[in-house]
Amino acid sequence: MGKLSLIINPGSTSTKIGVFDDEKLLFDETLRHSTEEIAKYSSIYEQKDFRKKVILDILKEKNFDIKSLSFIVGRGGMLKPIPGGTYKVTDKLLEDLKVGVSGQHASNLGGVLAREIGDELGIASYIVDPVVVDELADVARFSGVPELPRKSIFHALNQKAVAKRYAKEVGKKYEDLNLIVVHMGGGVSVGAHKGGKIVDVNNALDGEGAFSPERSGAVPAGDLVKMCFSGKYTQAEVYKKLVGNGGFNAYLGTNDARIVEAKANEGDAKAKAVFEAFHYQVSKDIGAMSTVLKGKVDQIILTGGIAYGKSTCEAIKERVGYIAPITVYPGEDELLALCQGGLRVETGEEKACEY
Repeated sequence: MGKLSLIINPGSTSTKIGVFDDEKLLFDETLRHSTEEIAKYSSIYEQKDFRKKVILDILKEKNFDIKSLSFIVGRGGMLKPIPGGTYKVTDKLLEDLKVGVSGQHASNLGGVLAREIGDELGIASYIVDPVVVDELADVARFSGVPELPRKSIFHALNQKAVAKRYAKEVGKKYEDLNLIVVHMGGGVSVGAHKGGKIVDVNNALDGEGAFSPERSGAVPAGDLVKMCFSGKYTQAEVYKKLVGNGGFNAYLGTNDARIVEAKANEGDAKAKAVFEAFHYQVSKDIGAMSTVLKGKVDQIILTGGIAYGKSTCEAIKERVGYIAPITVYPGEDELLALCQGGLRVETGEEKACEY
């Protein structure tokens, strides 16, 4: 038996857990929480004891001996911007998760729960590559408006995981490769990986790059200003147009790329046009990131749920295949990615980062 780990990934209405023996998944569970249950708590942090009990109850139900665990990993939350890596849940990190130093999100509970359960068992607790990973080159931070520097908020966990997976498969060090990684899910992020760092990436949360199933991506700035001051919308309504109701939702009333693809294949002209525009914009972002790497790109990696779509991958390959070979790792195995991050530290392959 290898090192046993408990992985905790809290979402807004669910808590996903997995128990691994090294990288082998022994079992996983998605613990659903009703709106009524969540509504009892006035803050994210107040949900801690409720979620902890649910986790420990399911482990007991499965007759799993938690004392056999070697370490625990929680999903990284809204911390201050930090370089990528695996971080021990120190007192300072724990405090910033509790207060939500960069915002309130259920993922903040990942490290909190990992630390509390880990302390009770006397074992290490970690977080890995949270969404606030920031390794941008200084030149990439300029936006043209000094008060609005570009921010690094993206799918860091999956981007780093698939980049390291590719490096391992080809027998090279991640730090020695130039990669462009494209995560396509509810949001889209396109990152330029150089020397083991993501030196440029679009803000996938609220305002850069290609539109996606739920997000508008970059929009005409002047027209957005006019919309904001038109008196027709509140601040919240405008933001919802950008995050949540943008992209596929705005054009087609669905955030499911599979439905959009099916409609396009059935001859729906609007769905076909939107789908083609999506492929066009993602490809354009890949082209932009190739200039960040000065054309020296070892591999382009497509990942995320939409990478299951063959027509999407083929359309992107047709436009950017001349830049570099393309590898597809569909889906987003967050539990395994978190486990691997913890294992790299536990086995001595990497050192834990300081927060």
